[in-house]
Amino acid sequence: MLEIIRKFFAFCGEDDRRKFQHSVVLGAVQALFEALRIPAVAVTVRALLRGSVTGGDILLSFGIMLVSILGAGLVKARATMLQTEGGYDTCAKKRIEIAEHMRYLPMGYFNANSLGRITSVTTNTMESLENVATRVVMLVCEGLLTTALIIVMLAFFDWRIALVLLIGLLCFLIANNALQSAAGKLAGRKIEADERLVEKVLEYLQGMAEVKAYHLTGEKCRELNDAIGENVAVNTEMEMTLIPRMAAQSLIAKLTGVAMVACTCLLYSAGSMDTLNAVVMVIAAFIVNNSLETAGNYSALLRIVDLSVDRAQEILDTPQMDLSGTAMTPAVRDLAAQGVTFSYDRRRIIDGVDLDIPERTTTAIVGPSGGGKTTLVSLLARFWDVDGGRVTLGGRDVREYDMDSLMENFSFVFQSVYLFHDTIANNIRFGRPEAPMEEVVAAAKRACCHDFISALPEGYETVIGEGGASLSGGERQRISIARAMMKDAPVIFLDEATANVDPENENALVQAIEALTREKTVIMIAHRLKTVAHADQILVVDQGKIVQRGTHRELMAREGLYRRFVGEREQAASWRLGRR
Repeated sequence: MLEIIRKFFAFCGEDDRRKFQHSVVLGAVQALFEALRIPAVAVTVRALLRGSVTGGDILLSFGIMLVSILGAGLVKARATMLQTEGGYDTCAKKRIEIAEHMRYLPMGYFNANSLGRITSVTTNTMESLENVATRVVMLVCEGLLTTALIIVMLAFFDWRIALVLLIGLLCFLIANNALQSAAGKLAGRKIEADERLVEKVLEYLQGMAEVKAYHLTGEKCRELNDAIGENVAVNTEMEMTLIPRMAAQSLIAKLTGVAMVACTCLLYSAGSMDTLNAVVMVIAAFIVNNSLETAGNYSALLRIVDLSVDRAQEILDTPQMDLSGTAMTPAVRDLAAQGVTFSYDRRRIIDGVDLDIPERTTTAIVGPSGGGKTTLVSLLARFWDVDGGRVTLGGRDVREYDMDSLMENFSFVFQSVYLFHDTIANNIRFGRPEAPMEEVVAAAKRACCHDFISALPEGYETVIGEGGASLSGGERQRISIARAMMKDAPVIFLDEATANVDPENENALVQAIEALTREKTVIMIAHRLKTVAHADQILVVDQGKIVQRGTHRELMAREGLYRRFVGEREQAASWRLGRR
């Protein structure tokens, strides 16, 4: 229990940890104020035993009780405020820290970890820490601290009853250890079930078109139903396992109070305890029972807190790409690769690639599906780090740049476009948040998307759905191109940028891309002949190697993969439905 509390405090930032520590101290002060009820009652009982209750006795008892109530209330309010601020601040900062940390993780991390798992950590896990953990940790700390203070206080009245309470506390901690052990066996399964449920719900929603097309609803959506069923089963098993142990723990707390009262009665009957002390001991027994029960009931959730901290820390402990580079601006923007190798899951994807891409030239990368084109481009842009060899920009290894200054050189237009749940204007100015509206509109016009944006009810202030789901594929593509135009980086990466564009807009968009890429270094993954033919060099990639390189004319003049590639595309383009 104490180790989990220590881990939680270590997880919090320094400022928030100080708030929690102050809250614990205030909890001890609150316990002292609440313990003042004992001497307040003792004053009244002493007066009754004396046979005469004076106004002074009444005022003294009332004054002590008033101080106890007001002091405990004020201190509790402040302690609760510190707990709340610490909880929300900790989780807000950790969400930002996780987001910043993931920004510099290699792309392979996101391939190996599902979106559902990452989403669950940043939502369910952090929400548990935000709303549950702070309250659990504080109440457990305060319950145990109050009990400890009462033991010390009782020792001044009668050490024998204090010893009974100490033995009861030790029995309570033994029962709590059994509870923690049982919770630990199930907490991992619960969090995994939560993650799998989030993953399947996201998968179901993102694939809604396929769900409707193939009628994968109700009983037919087996994986989602299984995830829901597993989540129900784990939560039910957890409740059924922990409730008996919580009941046993609560029983020990109650029996401790009973034992204190019984021992008090025996000692009083034997004449070894006076009436005043006997009354004080009985009152203390009820206070102890409440403190231990509160600590025990909430301590069942400590294992969830423990694993939640571990899940969040697991992401933060994932090694980032080497970020030890320095901020610099290259004099030239030529790209090169020397002996580059890269493997994923022990499978060699890029195998000894050498290439040179001079500044302000266009390089097209073609080849069969799965040949390594996208991976090669990702290595050039440092989405991954190479296993062997090196990639250079302006003659300097890309790992010598810090990530932010490196990315200032690159703009990307990928075939699979992701737009954020925000206004169209903010999606376009994503690379330059401070850009004025006039520049946003100018970029949209050049990317041939001004007309359809203007036709929307709120124009550029229209909030689009997550991922751009409320727009067509061609519309998303054009907004992505406008975004790249807005950033105006010297090196442009294009992945079949006109693939999803309507035929009536394609010519205008091609002209816009030509304007975007003029006097810039361009690397494009392409399948269409007309986007390849005018490139300064063409790299043919197959099985992780560059098997051919040259201009369109040079490659067409010799037998090889490129000429077959062009022939297949021309044959496909000339295919027509015939008549009988």
